[in-house]
Amino acid sequence: MPVAVARPNKSQDAAKPVPGIRNAWLLIAALALALGLTGALLFGGAAAARGLLDPGPLVRWGLPGALAVHNVAVAAVVGALIFAVVILPKDKIAKGRSSSSSNTEEHPAFARAMTLAAVAAVVWTFAAISVLILTYLDQSGLPVSASSDFTKGLVYFMTDIDSGRAWLAICIFAAVVSTLCFGVRALTGLGLTLVLALIGMVPQALIGHSASAADHEGAVNSLLLHIVGVALWFGGITALTFVSPKLSVPEALTGKVLKRFSALALFGFTVVFASGVVNASIRLTSWDALFNSAYGQLILIKTVATVLLGAIGFMHRQWIIPQLAGDQPAGSTKRPGRGTMSTKRVLWQLVAVELVIMAAVSGIAVGLSRSAPPQPTSYAPSTPPAEILSGYPLPPELTPIRWISEWRIDWLWLSFALGTAVAYFLAVRKIRRRGDSWPWLRTASWMVGMIALVYITSGGPSVYGRVLFSAHMVDHMALTMVAPIFMVLGAPVSLALKALQARGDGSRGIREWILVIVHSKFAAVVTHPLFVAVNFAGSIVLFYYSPLFGYALRDHVGHELMILHFTITGYLFVLSMIGIDPVPRRFPYPLRLIVLLATMAFHAFFGIAIMSSTTLLQASYFGNLGRDWGLSAIADQQMGGAIAWGIGEVPTVLIAIAVAVMWSRTDARESKRTDRAADRNNNADLNAYNDMFARLAKRDSGSPEARNDAPRKNTGNAGSGKSSGKTGEE
Repeated sequence: MPVAVARPNKSQDAAKPVPGIRNAWLLIAALALALGLTGALLFGGAAAARGLLDPGPLVRWGLPGALAVHNVAVAAVVGALIFAVVILPKDKIAKGRSSSSSNTEEHPAFARAMTLAAVAAVVWTFAAISVLILTYLDQSGLPVSASSDFTKGLVYFMTDIDSGRAWLAICIFAAVVSTLCFGVRALTGLGLTLVLALIGMVPQALIGHSASAADHEGAVNSLLLHIVGVALWFGGITALTFVSPKLSVPEALTGKVLKRFSALALFGFTVVFASGVVNASIRLTSWDALFNSAYGQLILIKTVATVLLGAIGFMHRQWIIPQLAGDQPAGSTKRPGRGTMSTKRVLWQLVAVELVIMAAVSGIAVGLSRSAPPQPTSYAPSTPPAEILSGYPLPPELTPIRWISEWRIDWLWLSFALGTAVAYFLAVRKIRRRGDSWPWLRTASWMVGMIALVYITSGGPSVYGRVLFSAHMVDHMALTMVAPIFMVLGAPVSLALKALQARGDGSRGIREWILVIVHSKFAAVVTHPLFVAVNFAGSIVLFYYSPLFGYALRDHVGHELMILHFTITGYLFVLSMIGIDPVPRRFPYPLRLIVLLATMAFHAFFGIAIMSSTTLLQASYFGNLGRDWGLSAIADQQMGGAIAWGIGEVPTVLIAIAVAVMWSRTDARESKRTDRAADRNNNADLNAYNDMFARLAKRDSGSPEARNDAPRKNTGNAGSGKSSGKTGEE
């Protein structure tokens, strides 16, 4: 009798969940990284022996290898933390708002992301230490030894040489992030850990090849944007690959996670491509250098690979994500089960291909960083003092038209302005498509604020602010008192809260993080009117009468921190006075006017102090620029004091007028509300108020009606001579 053999059911096979990307793809990506690095080192000539102070093959090959591992590790840390903080739900079962249980089991995908973050952070730490030691060997040409001279030289390298200090700082950041990844599980703490990881990438941008370019600050800013964009994009792909097997338990998260990551990947691609073009244009000043040098050809290979990755991302957004979300076109005959599984297979195949290509490009990038650029730059013996001090040639004599015609792009703030303007526009479009309204004046105000910010940080005030104290004061006061007014009136927080939808799966999106920050104790402190007023008035004195002013003039990081601080200081001050966005506390209108008057008086005092001073601030800088046009340094400083007084007063008066108008409108709205309430209850409150005064008048006159209306006391049984005792009501 024949035995029936069970045959596999194709429909049942199609219903099985796709396990995601297997770990073998991670090994293939590692191999692609090694091949890309090796090819770039050989093609660019970085692996060849040097004629002078050659460190040997161990360092020539070991340093790029350690640097490649470092770059991949820090990207994996950033990507894993972004998935844990923004994309994935933390708990296996989403807790409601009323739930206070802290014993909920972690979501498997979240736990896997944190495992990746912890392991990658440890690798980052050891790789950074290896790069530090190998960089010392590469620059000194010394062999490794246990002698005291070697140790002393290494200590000197870490404390007195820029590249050594930078890698020491990276090692410290990596160690701290590694510790936090093991010990922290609260989302707020992990968010701070992510911020530390991103800050830990800054020193690497300061010591790359771009740091020696003619446009030093533009090159450093574009390189920083580039490596951060790569960390977001490549790190996100790495994290997605690692957590993919856990996205189907306990519920299907693939569609949600991919949709959320797709927005991040699009942002990362845009930043990487744009910053790469800017950085390459700074390093390569001609088409011939791009096509006929090994350095330029490696850049072309990176560009082609980046465009290919962008095309794969376009496929995700246009076809894969809509199918996973069920957004099929009308009339589609695709069967849900088998079609969905086929879509997921294509999804993970594309993600695996992306991972391999990115790994190879990362290896090429490291090889490119070790290759000699075609046009190295260094200061010639005849370099003017202004260029040595400020990093740029002395601009031509300042005239009214040159306030507009002279530009030096600050790519960090230009990127911020463009990114936030696009995000603002998309949020407004989303609200209006939903049928809601958003005042066009707020949109116009935000756009004007972004244009003002770009002009202040990249236009005439920034260019001439490096060589003229008066122009620097224009730059400072505009940062503090002009751009923030338009930014605050744009109400970006209110727009974001209105446009973004709340998540229901327990993860924290941008909307949830905004609410966490707005309601945090930190926000309550930094937005408190007293703190805002003291910070606004006191930071200007602390900055100009301390070494911070010199640090901002001479150092690129100090300059960017100065812009950040004074922009935030002005924004918080204006927000506390006339802001629309929610803050924990605001002063009543009379007190706001008093604060504004005090601020005007303080600005007047500061401006007069600068005008009357005969001591040059930062004399070693402004006194040694070699400027052969314009006023003398001390006369220009005194003019800067007058500018600080004048520019500081005009916006303050405008804010005071706005406060008065808001006060008047609030009183008018309160009067209308009271009138409407009186119409509804037939002036019940007013009648009760008048009756109270009538009873008081009767009581004071001693009339019998007043005695009858007066409440009577319970005096007990006075006639019997006995105490009544305490009643239950008493």
